[in-house]
Amino acid sequence: MSNIDSKAIENFLHGQIESWNSGDRESFFEHYRKISPNGLDIEYLGRPVVDGWPVLEGMWAQQNSKFSVEVELSIIAGNEAACHHRNVMRDGSGVIETIELYKFEEGRTLVRYFIKH
Repeated sequence: MSNIDSKAIENFLHGQIESWNSGDRESFFEHYRKISPNGLDIEYLGRPVVDGWPVLEGMWAQQNSKFSVEVELSIIAGNEAACHHRNVMRDGSGVIETIELYKFEEGRTLVRYFIKH
């Protein structure tokens, strides 16, 4: 997958958000498995890069019921993407802004999260 095309990245970006917002866990993880057959790494800025699968599992279990995601902007360039998301609390208590950087190389995905607290 080193020659991943922008359509595959776009399908992943839109699909994982739609799955998150609809609460479709299986579809959410299928989007990640399809784009990341050789591994997933996640970095919350300021912390080390870690195996992304347990992080994604924890994120789903702890956060999916708490917020939905609104896409402000997505930019795809080559095998990378940058996204500005608004994580809107489902109870109406606030919004958490994130910038998410994705890099897709040889079937492996690196996600870097910048979170505005």
